[in-house]
Amino acid sequence: QVHLVESGGGLVQAGESLRLSCIVSGLTFGDHAMAWYRQAPGKEREGIAVINWSGDSTYYPDSVNGRFTISRDNPKNTVYLQMNNLQPEDTAMYFCAAELAGGNRVEYLRRLLITEDFTYWGQGTQVTVSS
Repeated sequence: QVHLVESGGGLVQAGESLRLSCIVSGLTFGDHAMAWYRQAPGKEREGIAVINWSGDSTYYPDSVNGRFTISRDNPKNTVYLQMNNLQPEDTAMYFCAAELAGGNRVEYLRRLLITEDFTYWGQGTQVTVSS
């Protein structure tokens, strides 16, 4: 049985940082691309970061590029999202997702993120940013 468990969310002030973690079990972590999504109340889910199986290729949309960094530790079956300079508009539930994928090109990762073509999803961790 596959499990993705996010942690690290919380309440912070604008300009502060948070680091989210997602621990994965029940699958071969190193064979999977990993992504982070977020969804704010009343808004559609948004893909904000994706990383390939080996960790050497990533993609971010403009909304978070330069502020957020995705990384992974394959021996620990964990993917991270470092979020800097958080703003109130970053307030949302944050989810990690996994998909069996061997592609490395940025365009491949971008399409994977946009199409939300991920098989496994976590339950989410709440991030709230006050102004």
